[in-house]
Amino acid sequence: DDSALGLAAQKEELRKASKFIFMEYHAIEDSGSWHEIQAILEERLNAGVEVRIFYDDIGSIGFINTDFVKRLEAKGIRCKVFNPFGLGLNIFLNNRDHRKITVIDGKVGFTGGYNLANEYFGLTQPYGTWKDTGIKLTGNAVKSLTVAFLEMWNASRGKEAKDTDFTKYLPDADTGAKVRPFVQPYADSPMDDERLGEDVYISVAEYAKEYAWFITPYLILTDEMSHALSLAAKRGVDVRVITPGIPDKKLIYSVTRSYYHELVRNGVKIFEWTPGFCHAKMFVSDNRIAACGTINLDYRSFYHHFENGVLFAYCPAVAEIREHFERIFLLCKDGEEVFGSEKKRAVRLEMVILRLLSPLL
Repeated sequence: DDSALGLAAQKEELRKASKFIFMEYHAIEDSGSWHEIQAILEERLNAGVEVRIFYDDIGSIGFINTDFVKRLEAKGIRCKVFNPFGLGLNIFLNNRDHRKITVIDGKVGFTGGYNLANEYFGLTQPYGTWKDTGIKLTGNAVKSLTVAFLEMWNASRGKEAKDTDFTKYLPDADTGAKVRPFVQPYADSPMDDERLGEDVYISVAEYAKEYAWFITPYLILTDEMSHALSLAAKRGVDVRVITPGIPDKKLIYSVTRSYYHELVRNGVKIFEWTPGFCHAKMFVSDNRIAACGTINLDYRSFYHHFENGVLFAYCPAVAEIREHFERIFLLCKDGEEVFGSEKKRAVRLEMVILRLLSPLL
């Protein structure tokens, strides 16, 4: 769960790659943490491993130079940029690739909240202590991450031919164990009529019996999501939402706080993580189901971005996530006390205006 440990675990598995490495990230920073990864990629490339890198152009603005792709390709690393920013008309410019995926030989996968940039691994601390989470997958569940990567790779512009046969990147199914926990990676796209990311969160709130705990960097809710959280709390479910104590974007932080009063009034408990900015996107419910991924509790993740996550149930990781939440709560303050019901009228008016703008943020 610690992002520094997550980086170490990912590098350890990258060094073992023998066939291929796929990496898809919203943001890559051409700096310390990436340089460590790139050194491993180059070493594996020299050993005959196929390496592909895919990143979002807007997400990586300010992190890399325009010659980044050329430098990687000169080394033999295949690289693509998702939805490049240009001066011409692009009606899809607002649809960004917010996914974070690493697949190694089709047998090991990583995903979660962290991008490949220094602040995510504590090498820089612009917003206090950075809190993030990730998950390592092995076995058959990795296939879903592999397919998600290849579909996005094919959808992105490029001169090379599209992958038409995914099977060479999908190892044979492991059928050794008779009883398995449920582990299901999933991906969401703004190009269809399904709001899978939001539907998962809403379903957790609707089916929770004892508790449903969430952590998110941004809290910009749709009416449906707010209604689901409120109804769960009203019927006696312990609904908690953790947001950052230190913002990375002050305007978004103000909008996040504008939801506190309504949720608390309906019985939802709000917490702010005091050490700094929490970038984790995770939930756990009733000691039986949990998820970790890239999906924020906000409009952008629900309606505009390409996202991914992993849903799992009836496995030891659920208890580990609950225990992790309990440790997080020890470093939180009550959000309603910080930004409670006794606000000045001018502040309330500001909140109303921000809420009207929230679908655009």
